[in-house]
Amino acid sequence: MKRVFVAGHRGLVGSALVRRLSREPGVELLTLTRERLDLTEQAAVRDFFERERPDQVYLAAAKVGGIHANATYPAEFIQDNLDIQNHVIQGASRSGVERLLFLGSSCIYPRLSPQPIPESALLTGPLEPTNQPYALAKIAGLELCRSYNRQYGTDFRCVMPTNLFGPHDNFDLDTSHVLPALMHRFHQATRQNAPTVTVWGSGAPRREFLHSDDLADACVHVMNLPEDPGLLNIGTGQDLTIAELAEMMCEVVGYQGDLRFDRSRPDGPPQKLLDVSRISATGWRPRRSLREGIEQTYQWFRDTELAGRS
Repeated sequence: MKRVFVAGHRGLVGSALVRRLSREPGVELLTLTRERLDLTEQAAVRDFFERERPDQVYLAAAKVGGIHANATYPAEFIQDNLDIQNHVIQGASRSGVERLLFLGSSCIYPRLSPQPIPESALLTGPLEPTNQPYALAKIAGLELCRSYNRQYGTDFRCVMPTNLFGPHDNFDLDTSHVLPALMHRFHQATRQNAPTVTVWGSGAPRREFLHSDDLADACVHVMNLPEDPGLLNIGTGQDLTIAELAEMMCEVVGYQGDLRFDRSRPDGPPQKLLDVSRISATGWRPRRSLREGIEQTYQWFRDTELAGRS
């Protein structure tokens, strides 16, 4: 049996990894809640690795949020993420972990990167100001993995996912990313028969979205490659405008009112589309269309909300 530690197993990505790895033969999953293992506490993480000695680690734990959350809590976004990844990567190295997968984010790339964004765009220009602290922490985690590999001969791999969504996402209207926030907002508006729904920004920026279960498939695929492929983008290779996303969400949720775009709110980068040619060359492709993924996620959201009200 291969002992596999999923850090952050209750989050969007971590829960998808648990679902995927539970179908993998010969895997013993290691998961601990934050109450049992606080990854920001160095001594606790060191003791965990010395005691449990996992064979593989998926580092999916992170403090994440949308534009509003990043602007409101910049110190927490950089400090918590630095602590988590530093402690886990160091603990994995000291305990002899065979392989580790570090999950970064597409926000590590410059604000005005060429589109689609190749992995080579990293550190070629200024970052997007609205999420710079989070992006800098993720860049540091990527470089930490590379440095451990060079100095200690570890096999720590790095992937950069595009915008994600799915079950166990954060649907809080103040701190969530655009897709779950829109889903929650349109759901509320439908129940309340609200005549209009306000969408932040102009609706013009283009974004790419990937279902978390597709990301989990990609992560296991990358971990099972015989050699470290280097930094890999993970996405669909397709994007749409925020206005088009909002219209699709209206159709899925069944909202009949009007949309209003609040141009006083920040848009973020004009476009974020990843070049996925490198991971595609390894044989991986996403399985779900955006519409299918939104429909599945909305069904999960409705079921969860109904269970919470019962």
